[in-house]
Amino acid sequence: MNLASPFSLSVVAITALALLGLPIGHSMIAGSILYLWLAGLDMGTSAEQLLNGLYTSYILLAVPMFILAAELMNAGTMTDRLLQFCNAVVGRFRGGLAQVNVLQSIIFAGMSGSAIADAAGTGKMMQQLMTRDGKYPASYAAALTAVTSVIGPIIPPSIPLVIYALISDASIGYLFIAGIVPGLLLALTQMIIVAIDARRKNFPVEKPVPLRELPGITLRAFPALMLPVVLLVGIRGGVMTPTEAAAVAAGYALLISVAIYRSVTPGQLYHALLNSARTTASIGMLIAGALVFNYVVTVENIPQSLSVILKSWDLSPMGFLILVNILLLILGCVLEGTTILLVIVPVLIPTAQALGIDMVHFGVMVVVNIMLGLVTPPYGLLLFIMTRIAEVPLRDLVHDVMPFLYAMIAALMLITFFPSLVLWLPRLLGYQG
Repeated sequence: MNLASPFSLSVVAITALALLGLPIGHSMIAGSILYLWLAGLDMGTSAEQLLNGLYTSYILLAVPMFILAAELMNAGTMTDRLLQFCNAVVGRFRGGLAQVNVLQSIIFAGMSGSAIADAAGTGKMMQQLMTRDGKYPASYAAALTAVTSVIGPIIPPSIPLVIYALISDASIGYLFIAGIVPGLLLALTQMIIVAIDARRKNFPVEKPVPLRELPGITLRAFPALMLPVVLLVGIRGGVMTPTEAAAVAAGYALLISVAIYRSVTPGQLYHALLNSARTTASIGMLIAGALVFNYVVTVENIPQSLSVILKSWDLSPMGFLILVNILLLILGCVLEGTTILLVIVPVLIPTAQALGIDMVHFGVMVVVNIMLGLVTPPYGLLLFIMTRIAEVPLRDLVHDVMPFLYAMIAALMLITFFPSLVLWLPRLLGYQG
Protein backbone atom coordinates (compact mmCIF):
# COMPACT_ATOMS: atom_id res chain seq x y z
CA MET A 1 0.00 0.00 0.00
CA ASN A 2 1.30 3.46 -0.93
CA LEU A 3 2.06 5.21 2.37
CA ALA A 4 1.24 8.59 0.77
CA SER A 5 -2.09 7.44 -0.66
CA PRO A 6 -5.30 9.18 0.49
CA PHE A 7 -6.42 6.03 2.31
CA SER A 8 -3.13 5.63 4.20
CA LEU A 9 -3.15 9.28 5.23
CA SER A 10 -6.77 8.90 6.31
CA VAL A 11 -5.89 5.95 8.58
CA VAL A 12 -2.92 7.86 10.01
CA ALA A 13 -5.19 10.84 10.72
CA ILE A 14 -7.79 8.66 12.47
CA THR A 15 -5.11 7.01 14.61
CA ALA A 16 -3.44 10.31 15.50
CA LEU A 17 -6.72 12.01 16.43
CA ALA A 18 -7.77 9.05 18.57
CA LEU A 19 -4.41 9.05 20.37
CA LEU A 20 -4.81 12.77 21.02
CA GLY A 21 -8.05 12.03 22.87
CA LEU A 22 -10.72 12.72 20.23
CA PRO A 23 -13.55 10.16 20.44
CA ILE A 24 -13.07 7.41 17.86
CA GLY A 25 -16.38 8.22 16.12
CA HIS A 26 -15.34 11.84 15.56
CA SER A 27 -11.87 10.66 14.50
CA MET A 28 -13.32 8.37 11.82
CA ILE A 29 -15.53 11.16 10.45
CA ALA A 30 -12.59 13.59 10.29
CA GLY A 31 -10.30 10.99 8.68
CA SER A 32 -12.97 10.09 6.13
CA ILE A 33 -13.49 13.74 5.18
CA LEU A 34 -9.71 14.05 4.74
CA TYR A 35 -9.79 11.04 2.40
CA LEU A 36 -12.59 12.52 0.29
CA TRP A 37 -10.67 15.80 0.01
CA LEU A 38 -7.36 14.16 -0.94
CA ALA A 39 -9.09 11.82 -3.43
CA GLY A 40 -10.87 14.74 -5.12
CA LEU A 41 -14.33 13.44 -4.16
CA ASP A 42 -17.30 15.44 -2.94
CA MET A 43 -16.78 15.95 0.81
CA GLY A 44 -20.53 16.27 1.23
CA THR A 45 -20.67 12.52 0.61
CA SER A 46 -19.66 12.02 4.23
CA ALA A 47 -22.84 13.71 5.46
CA GLU A 48 -24.90 11.78 2.91
CA GLN A 49 -23.51 8.43 4.06
CA LEU A 50 -23.94 9.35 7.72
CA LEU A 51 -27.56 10.44 7.35
CA ASN A 52 -28.57 7.61 5.02
CA GLY A 53 -26.99 5.03 7.29
CA LEU A 54 -28.60 6.32 10.47
CA TYR A 55 -32.03 7.26 9.16
CA THR A 56 -32.66 4.23 6.95
CA SER A 57 -31.56 1.62 9.52
CA TYR A 58 -34.76 0.89 11.39
CA ILE A 59 -33.00 -1.79 13.41
CA LEU A 60 -30.78 0.83 15.10
CA LEU A 61 -33.81 2.04 17.06
CA ALA A 62 -33.38 -1.09 19.18
CA VAL A 63 -30.17 0.28 20.70
CA PRO A 64 -31.60 3.24 22.69
CA MET A 65 -34.60 1.18 23.74
CA PHE A 66 -32.50 -1.62 25.26
CA ILE A 67 -30.29 0.97 26.97
CA LEU A 68 -33.38 2.64 28.44
CA ALA A 69 -34.71 -0.72 29.65
CA ALA A 70 -31.45 -1.32 31.53
CA GLU A 71 -31.51 2.14 33.08
CA LEU A 72 -35.12 1.74 34.25
CA MET A 73 -34.33 -1.66 35.67
CA ASN A 74 -31.41 -0.29 37.69
CA ALA A 75 -33.42 2.73 38.86
CA GLY A 76 -36.10 0.66 40.64
CA THR A 77 -36.13 -2.39 42.87
CA MET A 78 -36.05 -4.88 39.99
CA THR A 79 -32.34 -5.33 40.60
CA ASP A 80 -32.78 -6.03 44.32
CA ARG A 81 -35.56 -8.56 43.77
CA LEU A 82 -33.61 -10.43 41.10
CA LEU A 83 -30.49 -10.56 43.26
CA GLN A 84 -32.56 -11.99 46.13
CA PHE A 85 -33.83 -14.66 43.75
CA CYS A 86 -30.30 -15.51 42.60
CA ASN A 87 -29.07 -15.73 46.19
CA ALA A 88 -31.94 -18.04 47.11
CA VAL A 89 -31.05 -20.38 44.23
CA VAL A 90 -27.25 -20.70 44.45
CA GLY A 91 -26.16 -18.69 47.50
CA ARG A 92 -26.18 -21.70 49.83
CA PHE A 93 -23.08 -23.34 48.24
CA ARG A 94 -19.43 -22.64 49.08
CA GLY A 95 -18.51 -19.53 47.18
CA GLY A 96 -22.24 -19.04 46.74
CA LEU A 97 -22.10 -15.26 46.52
CA ALA A 98 -19.62 -15.57 43.66
CA GLN A 99 -22.01 -18.01 41.94
CA VAL A 100 -24.79 -15.45 42.49
CA ASN A 101 -22.66 -12.99 40.54
CA VAL A 102 -22.64 -15.37 37.55
CA LEU A 103 -26.33 -16.22 37.80
CA GLN A 104 -27.43 -12.59 38.04
CA SER A 105 -25.50 -11.84 34.84
CA ILE A 106 -27.40 -14.61 33.04
CA ILE A 107 -30.72 -13.13 34.19
CA PHE A 108 -29.82 -9.50 33.57
CA ALA A 109 -28.40 -10.44 30.15
CA GLY A 110 -32.00 -10.98 29.08
CA MET A 111 -32.78 -7.35 29.81
CA SER A 112 -29.97 -4.91 29.12
CA GLY A 113 -27.98 -6.28 26.17
CA SER A 114 -24.94 -4.28 27.30
CA ALA A 115 -21.85 -5.45 29.19
CA ILE A 116 -21.07 -1.95 30.40
CA ALA A 117 -24.64 -1.50 31.71
CA ASP A 118 -24.34 -4.77 33.64
CA ALA A 119 -20.96 -3.86 35.11
CA ALA A 120 -21.96 -0.34 36.11
CA GLY A 121 -25.38 -1.40 37.44
CA THR A 122 -25.74 -4.81 39.05
CA GLY A 123 -21.99 -5.39 38.83
CA LYS A 124 -21.31 -2.46 41.13
CA MET A 125 -23.84 -3.83 43.61
CA MET A 126 -22.29 -7.33 43.47
CA GLN A 127 -18.86 -5.83 44.07
CA GLN A 128 -20.11 -4.22 47.28
CA LEU A 129 -21.87 -7.40 48.45
CA MET A 130 -18.86 -9.65 47.82
CA THR A 131 -16.32 -7.41 49.56
CA ARG A 132 -18.50 -6.59 52.60
CA ASP A 133 -16.83 -7.80 55.82
CA GLY A 134 -13.85 -9.01 53.79
CA LYS A 135 -15.66 -12.07 52.41
CA TYR A 136 -13.84 -11.93 49.05
CA PRO A 137 -10.69 -10.08 47.94
CA ALA A 138 -11.65 -6.86 46.16
CA SER A 139 -9.62 -7.75 43.08
CA TYR A 140 -11.26 -11.18 42.77
CA ALA A 141 -14.75 -9.70 43.14
CA ALA A 142 -13.94 -7.07 40.51
CA ALA A 143 -12.47 -9.68 38.14
CA LEU A 144 -15.53 -11.91 38.47
CA THR A 145 -17.89 -8.96 37.95
CA ALA A 146 -15.98 -7.98 34.80
CA VAL A 147 -16.06 -11.44 33.21
CA THR A 148 -19.70 -12.13 34.13
CA SER A 149 -20.70 -8.84 32.50
CA VAL A 150 -19.42 -10.26 29.20
CA ILE A 151 -22.45 -12.58 29.14
CA GLY A 152 -24.85 -9.63 28.80
CA PRO A 153 -24.32 -8.89 25.10
CA ILE A 154 -24.44 -12.57 24.07
CA ILE A 155 -27.66 -13.86 25.62
CA PRO A 156 -30.54 -11.93 23.97
CA PRO A 157 -31.29 -9.11 23.72
CA SER A 158 -27.88 -7.99 22.51
CA ILE A 159 -26.82 -4.58 21.23
CA PRO A 160 -23.69 -5.99 19.46
CA LEU A 161 -25.85 -8.58 17.67
CA VAL A 162 -28.19 -5.78 16.58
CA ILE A 163 -25.20 -3.94 15.09
CA TYR A 164 -23.93 -7.15 13.44
CA ALA A 165 -27.36 -7.67 11.87
CA LEU A 166 -27.10 -4.14 10.46
CA ILE A 167 -23.79 -4.80 8.71
CA SER A 168 -24.45 -8.39 7.61
CA ASP A 169 -28.20 -8.50 6.81
CA ALA A 170 -28.44 -11.63 8.98
CA SER A 171 -31.74 -12.30 10.76
CA ILE A 172 -31.68 -10.49 14.10
CA GLY A 173 -34.33 -12.84 15.48
CA TYR A 174 -32.27 -15.95 14.76
CA LEU A 175 -29.09 -14.20 15.95
CA PHE A 176 -30.78 -13.57 19.29
CA ILE A 177 -31.86 -17.20 19.59
CA ALA A 178 -28.40 -18.42 18.52
CA GLY A 179 -26.76 -16.44 21.33
CA ILE A 180 -28.52 -18.35 24.11
CA VAL A 181 -26.41 -21.53 24.18
CA PRO A 182 -23.01 -19.79 23.76
CA GLY A 183 -23.94 -17.36 26.54
CA LEU A 184 -24.88 -20.21 28.85
CA LEU A 185 -21.65 -22.02 27.89
CA LEU A 186 -19.59 -19.00 28.96
CA ALA A 187 -21.54 -18.86 32.23
CA LEU A 188 -20.85 -22.56 32.82
CA THR A 189 -17.09 -22.07 32.38
CA GLN A 190 -17.20 -19.19 34.87
CA MET A 191 -19.14 -21.25 37.40
CA ILE A 192 -16.61 -24.07 37.09
CA ILE A 193 -13.70 -21.68 37.76
CA VAL A 194 -15.58 -20.20 40.74
CA ALA A 195 -16.25 -23.70 42.15
CA ILE A 196 -12.56 -24.58 41.86
CA ASP A 197 -11.48 -21.29 43.45
CA ALA A 198 -14.07 -21.67 46.23
CA ARG A 199 -12.47 -24.90 47.45
CA ARG A 200 -8.89 -23.83 46.79
CA LYS A 201 -9.25 -20.45 48.52
CA ASN A 202 -11.85 -21.55 51.08
CA PHE A 203 -14.45 -18.97 50.16
CA PRO A 204 -17.27 -18.49 52.69
CA VAL A 205 -20.62 -20.26 52.68
CA GLU A 206 -23.57 -17.86 52.81
CA LYS A 207 -26.44 -18.38 55.20
CA PRO A 208 -28.89 -20.53 53.22
CA VAL A 209 -32.31 -19.13 52.42
CA PRO A 210 -34.98 -21.48 53.83
CA LEU A 211 -36.70 -23.41 51.05
CA ARG A 212 -40.10 -22.33 52.38
CA GLU A 213 -39.17 -18.72 51.50
CA LEU A 214 -38.18 -19.57 47.90
CA PRO A 215 -41.75 -19.40 46.45
CA GLY A 216 -42.28 -15.94 47.93
CA ILE A 217 -38.92 -14.65 46.66
CA THR A 218 -39.63 -16.12 43.21
CA LEU A 219 -43.09 -14.53 43.14
CA ARG A 220 -41.68 -11.10 43.98
CA ALA A 221 -39.09 -11.44 41.20
CA PHE A 222 -41.47 -13.11 38.72
CA PRO A 223 -42.54 -9.97 36.78
CA ALA A 224 -38.89 -9.08 36.18
CA LEU A 225 -37.95 -12.67 35.30
CA MET A 226 -40.65 -12.70 32.62
CA LEU A 227 -39.10 -9.89 30.57
CA PRO A 228 -36.73 -12.05 28.45
CA VAL A 229 -39.50 -14.63 28.02
CA VAL A 230 -41.89 -11.96 26.71
CA LEU A 231 -39.24 -10.72 24.26
CA LEU A 232 -38.27 -14.13 22.86
CA VAL A 233 -41.85 -15.39 22.58
CA GLY A 234 -42.91 -12.14 20.92
CA ILE A 235 -40.08 -12.23 18.38
CA ARG A 236 -40.40 -15.93 17.64
CA GLY A 237 -44.20 -15.75 17.42
CA GLY A 238 -44.05 -12.94 14.90
CA VAL A 239 -45.93 -10.61 17.21
CA MET A 240 -43.11 -8.05 17.17
CA THR A 241 -39.92 -7.32 15.30
CA PRO A 242 -36.68 -7.15 17.30
CA THR A 243 -36.82 -3.36 17.12
CA GLU A 244 -40.37 -3.37 18.44
CA ALA A 245 -39.26 -5.87 21.09
CA ALA A 246 -36.70 -3.33 22.31
CA ALA A 247 -39.47 -0.76 22.76
CA VAL A 248 -41.56 -3.40 24.54
CA ALA A 249 -38.59 -4.11 26.86
CA ALA A 250 -38.35 -0.43 27.81
CA GLY A 251 -42.12 -0.16 28.26
CA TYR A 252 -42.26 -3.37 30.28
CA ALA A 253 -39.44 -2.23 32.57
CA LEU A 254 -41.22 1.11 33.07
CA LEU A 255 -44.54 -0.61 33.78
CA ILE A 256 -43.04 -3.00 36.34
CA SER A 257 -40.95 -0.34 38.08
CA VAL A 258 -43.67 2.32 38.24
CA ALA A 259 -47.01 0.48 38.33
CA ILE A 260 -46.20 -2.87 39.96
CA TYR A 261 -43.14 -2.33 42.18
CA ARG A 262 -43.80 1.42 42.58
CA SER A 263 -40.09 1.97 43.10
CA VAL A 264 -39.18 4.69 40.57
CA THR A 265 -39.62 8.33 41.48
CA PRO A 266 -40.03 11.10 38.86
CA GLY A 267 -36.46 12.18 39.60
CA GLN A 268 -35.11 8.67 39.02
CA LEU A 269 -37.11 8.42 35.80
CA TYR A 270 -35.61 11.70 34.60
CA HIS A 271 -32.06 10.51 35.35
CA ALA A 272 -32.75 7.17 33.62
CA LEU A 273 -33.90 9.01 30.48
CA LEU A 274 -30.92 11.38 30.68
CA ASN A 275 -28.37 8.56 31.11
CA SER A 276 -29.97 6.62 28.26
CA ALA A 277 -29.76 9.65 25.98
CA ARG A 278 -26.08 10.19 26.82
CA THR A 279 -25.16 6.56 26.23
CA THR A 280 -27.18 6.44 23.00
CA ALA A 281 -25.49 9.60 21.72
CA SER A 282 -22.01 8.19 22.33
CA ILE A 283 -22.87 4.91 20.59
CA GLY A 284 -24.63 6.80 17.79
CA MET A 285 -21.56 8.91 17.05
CA LEU A 286 -19.43 5.78 16.90
CA ILE A 287 -21.87 4.14 14.47
CA ALA A 288 -22.03 7.33 12.40
CA GLY A 289 -18.23 7.51 12.14
CA ALA A 290 -18.04 3.86 11.16
CA LEU A 291 -20.70 4.30 8.45
CA VAL A 292 -18.70 7.13 6.86
CA PHE A 293 -15.38 5.28 7.13
CA ASN A 294 -16.93 2.08 5.75
CA TYR A 295 -17.83 4.10 2.63
CA VAL A 296 -14.15 4.95 2.29
CA VAL A 297 -13.24 1.28 2.72
CA THR A 298 -15.77 0.35 0.02
CA VAL A 299 -14.46 2.99 -2.40
CA GLU A 300 -10.96 1.60 -1.91
CA ASN A 301 -12.34 -1.89 -2.69
CA ILE A 302 -10.65 -3.29 0.42
CA PRO A 303 -13.19 -6.08 1.24
CA GLN A 304 -12.89 -7.52 -2.26
CA SER A 305 -9.10 -7.18 -2.26
CA LEU A 306 -8.85 -8.96 1.08
CA SER A 307 -11.19 -11.66 -0.19
CA VAL A 308 -8.93 -12.26 -3.18
CA ILE A 309 -5.85 -12.47 -0.92
CA LEU A 310 -7.49 -14.94 1.46
CA LYS A 311 -8.75 -17.06 -1.43
CA SER A 312 -5.19 -17.26 -2.75
CA TRP A 313 -4.23 -18.81 0.60
CA ASP A 314 -6.72 -21.59 -0.15
CA LEU A 315 -8.11 -21.56 3.38
CA SER A 316 -10.82 -23.99 4.40
CA PRO A 317 -13.87 -22.50 6.15
CA MET A 318 -12.53 -23.73 9.49
CA GLY A 319 -9.07 -22.36 8.76
CA PHE A 320 -10.63 -18.98 7.99
CA LEU A 321 -12.62 -19.00 11.25
CA ILE A 322 -9.46 -19.79 13.25
CA LEU A 323 -7.65 -16.95 11.47
CA VAL A 324 -10.54 -14.57 12.25
CA ASN A 325 -10.50 -15.60 15.92
CA ILE A 326 -6.77 -14.96 16.22
CA LEU A 327 -7.11 -11.61 14.45
CA LEU A 328 -10.03 -10.46 16.63
CA LEU A 329 -8.40 -11.65 19.87
CA ILE A 330 -5.31 -9.60 19.00
CA LEU A 331 -7.33 -6.55 17.97
CA GLY A 332 -9.41 -6.90 21.14
CA CYS A 333 -6.26 -6.20 23.15
CA VAL A 334 -5.92 -2.71 21.70
CA LEU A 335 -9.27 -1.66 20.11
CA GLU A 336 -12.74 -0.98 21.47
CA GLY A 337 -15.23 -3.74 20.60
CA THR A 338 -17.79 -1.66 18.71
CA THR A 339 -15.03 -0.24 16.52
CA ILE A 340 -13.94 -3.77 15.58
CA LEU A 341 -17.53 -4.75 14.87
CA LEU A 342 -18.24 -1.73 12.67
CA VAL A 343 -14.91 -1.36 10.85
CA ILE A 344 -13.10 -4.72 10.76
CA VAL A 345 -15.93 -7.26 10.59
CA PRO A 346 -17.58 -5.81 7.42
CA VAL A 347 -14.27 -6.40 5.62
CA LEU A 348 -14.32 -10.09 6.65
CA ILE A 349 -17.97 -10.82 5.82
CA PRO A 350 -17.58 -11.16 1.98
CA THR A 351 -14.89 -13.83 2.43
CA ALA A 352 -16.99 -15.68 5.00
CA GLN A 353 -19.94 -15.68 2.61
CA ALA A 354 -17.75 -16.86 -0.28
CA LEU A 355 -16.57 -19.80 1.85
CA GLY A 356 -20.16 -20.76 2.66
CA ILE A 357 -19.93 -19.92 6.36
CA ASP A 358 -23.29 -19.45 8.02
CA MET A 359 -23.78 -15.77 8.84
CA VAL A 360 -25.62 -16.48 12.10
CA HIS A 361 -22.83 -18.77 13.34
CA PHE A 362 -20.20 -16.27 12.17
CA GLY A 363 -21.99 -13.39 13.90
CA VAL A 364 -22.29 -15.12 17.26
CA MET A 365 -18.66 -16.26 17.10
CA VAL A 366 -17.51 -12.73 16.26
CA VAL A 367 -19.57 -11.13 19.04
CA VAL A 368 -18.32 -13.64 21.64
CA ASN A 369 -14.75 -12.91 20.54
CA ILE A 370 -15.25 -9.16 20.67
CA MET A 371 -16.82 -9.40 24.12
CA LEU A 372 -13.74 -11.24 25.38
CA GLY A 373 -11.80 -8.18 24.26
CA LEU A 374 -13.59 -6.21 26.98
CA VAL A 375 -11.64 -8.16 29.62
CA THR A 376 -8.42 -8.68 27.65
CA PRO A 377 -5.42 -6.61 28.75
CA PRO A 378 -4.03 -4.09 28.08
CA TYR A 379 -7.09 -2.31 26.62
CA GLY A 380 -10.06 -4.01 28.22
CA LEU A 381 -12.81 -1.46 28.80
CA LEU A 382 -14.44 -3.52 31.56
CA LEU A 383 -11.08 -3.82 33.30
CA PHE A 384 -10.80 -0.03 33.46
CA ILE A 385 -14.40 0.33 34.62
CA MET A 386 -13.93 -2.19 37.43
CA THR A 387 -10.64 -0.68 38.59
CA ARG A 388 -12.55 2.57 39.14
CA ILE A 389 -15.55 0.90 40.79
CA ALA A 390 -13.52 -1.44 43.02
CA GLU A 391 -10.52 0.90 43.52
CA VAL A 392 -8.04 -1.94 42.97
CA PRO A 393 -4.76 -1.91 41.00
CA LEU A 394 -5.11 -2.99 37.38
CA ARG A 395 -2.26 -5.49 37.90
CA ASP A 396 -4.17 -7.38 40.61
CA LEU A 397 -7.38 -7.31 38.59
CA VAL A 398 -5.69 -8.74 35.48
CA HIS A 399 -4.10 -11.50 37.58
CA ASP A 400 -7.52 -12.65 38.80
CA VAL A 401 -9.17 -12.26 35.40
CA MET A 402 -6.75 -14.51 33.49
CA PRO A 403 -8.08 -17.96 34.62
CA PHE A 404 -11.59 -16.89 33.59
CA LEU A 405 -10.30 -15.51 30.30
CA TYR A 406 -8.49 -18.77 29.43
CA ALA A 407 -11.65 -20.76 30.18
CA MET A 408 -13.79 -18.45 28.04
CA ILE A 409 -11.32 -18.69 25.14
CA ALA A 410 -11.71 -22.47 25.37
CA ALA A 411 -15.49 -21.99 25.16
CA LEU A 412 -14.97 -19.74 22.12
CA MET A 413 -13.03 -22.52 20.41
CA LEU A 414 -15.91 -24.94 21.04
CA ILE A 415 -18.31 -22.42 19.48
CA THR A 416 -15.97 -22.09 16.49
CA PHE A 417 -15.31 -25.80 15.89
CA PHE A 418 -18.89 -26.95 16.52
CA PRO A 419 -21.37 -24.66 14.72
CA SER A 420 -24.18 -26.94 15.85
CA LEU A 421 -23.75 -25.53 19.39
CA VAL A 422 -24.85 -22.18 17.98
CA LEU A 423 -27.30 -23.29 15.30
CA TRP A 424 -29.25 -26.19 16.79
CA LEU A 425 -31.72 -23.98 18.66
CA PRO A 426 -32.40 -21.65 15.67
CA ARG A 427 -32.85 -24.73 13.43
CA LEU A 428 -35.21 -26.25 15.96
CA LEU A 429 -37.27 -23.06 15.59
CA GLY A 430 -37.24 -23.09 11.78
CA TYR A 431 -33.93 -21.53 10.72
CA GLN A 432 -32.96 -22.70 7.20
CA GLY A 433 -29.54 -21.05 6.84
